[in-house]
Amino acid sequence: MKMVVGSDHAGYDMKLAVCEHLKERGFEIVDVGTYSTDSVDYPVYGKACGEALMEGKGDLGMVFCGSGIGISMAANKVKGVRCALVTSVEMAKLAKQHNNANILAIGGRLTDVETAIAMTDAWLDETFMGNQHTRRIEMLNEM
Repeated sequence: MKMVVGSDHAGYDMKLAVCEHLKERGFEIVDVGTYSTDSVDYPVYGKACGEALMEGKGDLGMVFCGSGIGISMAANKVKGVRCALVTSVEMAKLAKQHNNANILAIGGRLTDVETAIAMTDAWLDETFMGNQHTRRIEMLNEM
């Protein structure tokens, strides 16, 4: 499987740490930037991740900025993206079970690496529940 990843400068170190874990899980990484801790604008990278995912360059995506808020907003501007900003393992599970999130957002300044990896694994290991949630996902996709 391929994971599209993107970050701004504040999420760069977290992106690198999570990518190492993803590689251990067998993922191929498609990194849309940024590639350093030099200051950049998060909307560029949230959009780039969302567009790459919707163009079929990956199976899922992850984005990282200082809080995860801004970059998740940017990713969600791309039609078809369902980016979930998570702050706990439970939220990560629900992001997949109920929302079938295709991009996960994590705040690099607010989350420790161990928790970020646990949230990533929880999201990846869950399955979408379908049923009434399918109708809701279809509603989101129509927006």
